[in-house]
Parts: sequence; C-alpha cells; structure tokens
Amino acid sequence: MPLPITTPAQAVTAIQSGNRVFIHSVAQTPHVLINAMVARADELKNVEICHMHTEGPLPYLDKKYQDSFRPNSFFIGANMRKQLNQGIGDYVPIFLSEIHLLFRRNILPIDVALIQVSPPDAHGYCSLGPSVDISLAAIHSAKYIIAQINPRVPRTLGDGLIPASMLHAAVEVDEPVYEVLPGEISAEDRKIGQYVASLVEDGATLQLGIGGIPNATLAELIHHKGLGIHTEMFSDGVIDLVERGVITGEHKTVLPYRVVSAFVMGSQRVYDFIDDNPGVAMKQASFTNDTTVIRRNPKVTAINSAIEIDMTGQVCADTIGTYQYSGVGGQMDFVRGASLSEGGKPIIALPSTTSKGLSKIVPFLKEGAGVTTTRAHVHYIVTEFGIADLYGQNLRQRARALINIAHPDHREELDRQAFARFGPI
Repeated sequence: MPLPITTPAQAVTAIQSGNRVFIHSVAQTPHVLINAMVARADELKNVEICHMHTEGPLPYLDKKYQDSFRPNSFFIGANMRKQLNQGIGDYVPIFLSEIHLLFRRNILPIDVALIQVSPPDAHGYCSLGPSVDISLAAIHSAKYIIAQINPRVPRTLGDGLIPASMLHAAVEVDEPVYEVLPGEISAEDRKIGQYVASLVEDGATLQLGIGGIPNATLAELIHHKGLGIHTEMFSDGVIDLVERGVITGEHKTVLPYRVVSAFVMGSQRVYDFIDDNPGVAMKQASFTNDTTVIRRNPKVTAINSAIEIDMTGQVCADTIGTYQYSGVGGQMDFVRGASLSEGGKPIIALPSTTSKGLSKIVPFLKEGAGVTTTRAHVHYIVTEFGIADLYGQNLRQRARALINIAHPDHREELDRQAFARFGPI
C-alpha cells in the first residue's frame, strides 16, 4: 500500500476547530507539522494540544495564538515553562504510568495525532524510534494520524512499530533527530554519583534519567557486574556500561538481557545505539512504569531527583512553590516499584543547595509546592554530603539524618527549626 504522501499544509487541513491534537514526545517532536498547523492559526479556534515532554520551539505558545491553540500538557519542559506559568496553557498532574488511560478511557479522546516515524521497512512497518512512551496509546486512540516520515529516525524494536496503513497523511522530511549533548559532570555531581553508586549492588536493575547526577553515577559503576536497565528513559551514559559488559540484564526477570525503556533522549550516538538493536526494547510507559512489572525485577535501584525535601522526607520534584517547573512524571511509579522489589532501593539524589546557595533540605516545603513522593514512600536521600536512609525512621530521626547531609552553612538554622518542631533531636 503506497504511503499517503502530501504537503505539510495539506496534511494539517484535517485539524478542525475544537479538536484535541496529540503531539509526539521528546526527541520525536514533529516540528514540520507543528509549524504547518500554526500557519493555519487564523482558521482555527479552541484547538487543544496535548503532549508529554517535547523538545524544540513550540510556536503555538505565542500569546497571539491563544484563541487558536490551548496547550494541555502532562509534563512541562523548559520550552514551555515560562508560558504555562503566565497562564498560556494548562498542566495535568498525573503519573506517567497512567496517562494512556486518559486516551483509552475517552477522558481525553484524541482527534488528530501528529507524529514522526521512520520510513516503512520491508514489511510495511514504521518505527516510533526513540519515543514510544504514551505516544503509541495516543496513536491507537486517534481518529486521524499525520506523520513526518524521516529516514534519520532510528528503527527501534519493541512496542513502537506501527503499520504504515494506519497513517492517514504523511509528509517527507530529512532532518536530524533532536539531540541533547551530555554536559560536564561537576565536582558536586561526581560526589553525589559516588554515594549513589555505593548503594548499587551487583545484579541490580537500574532506573535513572538524564543529567549530571545520573551520568556521574553511571561513570562510577564501571566495576559492577550483571546490572540491568528497566527505566522510563535513558541517554548516552548507558552505552559505555553496555560495551564494557557491566550492563548485561542477565539477572532481570522482565525481558532479561534487554535494555528496557519508554523513550530515549541524547546525542546521535545513543540514536545509533538503539537503531535496529535487539538488545533494546522500546516499550510503552504503561509497561515500563507499571509498579507490578517493575517490582518483578531484582534489586530495582531507582535514582530520581528533587527540587526540595522537607525535614520529614516529603519530596517536591515538580514545582517551585506555585511555579510549575516540570511534572509528576514517573518518579512515584519507580519509587514504589523499587521499594516493593526484592532488595530494591528507591533513591532521591540532589545537590544540597540551589544555584543561589539556598538549602534544598528545608523545614517546610514552599507554600503551594506539590508533594511528588510522600514521606511514607521515601527511602534513601543522597546529597554531596552523604546518604540518609529514612525508611522506618520517626520524624525526629528523619530530621537529624537530613540535617546531617544538608550543606554545613544551613545546618544550624535547620537544627533550630527542628528543635522548635520536634524538641531535642
């Protein structure tokens, strides 16, 4: 069956006023189609735009298009943070593991999906490449599917293969997949990575993300043995450990010997690594982030971060007070899955201070802050000053353990606040 190739302008004529439009996630954000849709702004009213994290410019966020487009996002990235907090768009707090239910239960039915895929293979299947996550569920729910066909999209194996016959319209593009290059690892991140790595046992199954602390942790694991990956996302740092034979997946219960992820974001090196690689299974987030699936793996070690943590162990990871910074994402999915795994360890790792020198360990979360992970779920907290194991600890013990890993400049004030609340600790 021939592909329904057309121009971008013609392809997006399927979008009508009042529609709900889904946009493919992360590195697969289909910018040619987005730009063609925005070019029709004068013809469109009240188009709701749903997506997870995206990368690159989002022109529909311009104030002049407010009557035409209304973002309703499940995660807030840097490319829309400012606009959302100015009232241009909305945010839906929801676990990554459950977003698919919004589509499948017709809570947020999708009219049109804008996606980016590889050209069809010899069997007529296109790949969603590095981003399966919630996108496959949205595609299956959408009434109309418009695709950018891009030969640079890696062909990944797992859940993200769809028959080209599903596409209602397609446009041909040839452009690099969006890259995020690994940054320098700071001395602070390296120290945190050393502490986190000391908690990782041989044979553990890892969940971790992108950034300085995950990269620093991975760099410290070169002498470990038999590690596995079951995560919602990974980046370049995993490749070296696979090539060294550190990550083998041999002890995993769920898809052993395979690196399992819902999406991938990084440099061209990681896109080349996942291309046609049977050792990588790109799965839906409803699978990777399902607590009942996660817990089946041994020694699940989930490494996540936070914006601030109060003295009782409440973790805020998605807001700065009332300012919506990111999203709930999959932190709780993996914190719970790791804690239920045999020998599992949920870890929250963060610098002790902000870039302005303020303590990230605080007496109380900021007014309006969201609690991403509750104090009943939290286990290990790691800063550059050490490890606090809060599991089974009472409130006074938690306060003391957290003050011990706070920045020395802030410990005296935290001591004073803890004494006022709990008495001698």
